[in-house]
Amino acid sequence: MKYFIGNWKMFGVPKSLNILNKINLFNSKDKNRNKYRVIITPPYTLIESYAKYFKNKKISIGSQNCYQKDQFSSNTAAVSPFMLRNVGAQYTLVGHSDNRAEGDTDPMLKAKVQFALKNNLKVVFCIGENKSEKKNKKTLSVLKKQLTKVLEKKFNKNNIIVAYEPIWSIGTGQIPTDHELQKTTIYIKKVLKDLFKKNSPAVLYGGSVDGNNVEMFKKIREIDGFLIGGASKSSKKFIDIIKNYYR
Repeated sequence: MKYFIGNWKMFGVPKSLNILNKINLFNSKDKNRNKYRVIITPPYTLIESYAKYFKNKKISIGSQNCYQKDQFSSNTAAVSPFMLRNVGAQYTLVGHSDNRAEGDTDPMLKAKVQFALKNNLKVVFCIGENKSEKKNKKTLSVLKKQLTKVLEKKFNKNNIIVAYEPIWSIGTGQIPTDHELQKTTIYIKKVLKDLFKKNSPAVLYGGSVDGNNVEMFKKIREIDGFLIGGASKSSKKFIDIIKNYYR
């Protein structure tokens, strides 16, 4: 199973449902529809209405983040995994570089993963190195630390997806070479296999993915799907990524 996950970030109002309706219509007719899963993470304001609308359809709705406590607390503006599950979210991103830059630490991320799993949310755990770390050839050591400081053997690996999203690639149009990406993905899967002592969770790639370069990514068999930013805000661009992947 491949994953095409759209991260809308700070985008979307109720009428943006039209974007997902077009994706859902394409999906319902696509001969390859049983080979992949579409997940969209809109802002908090749209999760409940979108989750209700797409219940029992081919599009799953998730959250872009969650708070590091279980149910309720006195933290202003915080949204817990328990609250997300109760409005219909099925997935949540954890550890996106935007949130890490805003102060998410490894202990906070571990708590988020723990409570998300406890509340039956599937976790898309984001990792990635910055430009300086890449330049100094620290990519692999940074990724290993990000994985092993947060994920634990006791976590249900069947409900975890890892998204490798190099920070230097996000929104820049720059992407790793196919050799670099294959090497990195194989390494991530090895770290995960050593951690869980079984086959690793799915590993996705994110960072300037579009309909033009997705065919290059297709050649890397180790990649299990994509975390898609800007292109997910357009039904045509998102559909083109899926079309060109299976072309």
